[in-house]
Amino acid sequence: QVQFVESGGGLVQPGGSLRLSCAASGSISRPSVMGWYRQAPGEQRELVAVITGGGGVTNYAYAESVKGRFAISRDNLEKTALLQMNSLKPEDTAVYYCNTAPPRNDYWGQGTQVTVSS
Repeated sequence: QVQFVESGGGLVQPGGSLRLSCAASGSISRPSVMGWYRQAPGEQRELVAVITGGGGVTNYAYAESVKGRFAISRDNLEKTALLQMNSLKPEDTAVYYCNTAPPRNDYWGQGTQVTVSS
């Protein structure tokens, strides 16, 4: 069974940066659309960034709450995605997950905790 494995989270002060990585636990074909999701305590999981395409044309989409601060990109093999998070705010505190978009239920991993606090 393939799952995504997220890493790179941690505790950071407001205004700080983190770079999240995602790896597949097994062999997968290149997803055409990858996303990063997050789930804060007591909240539903939300999609925060999406990357589509590859090669010549790549498209991006972001939730309004992270636009201008987060940047999604493909990894070198273009099978998963990275998430660069800048100017982090306390409200960005959540468990972050990568998955295809729309997500495959069997691909959910454990996520990586991001805590923004002074």
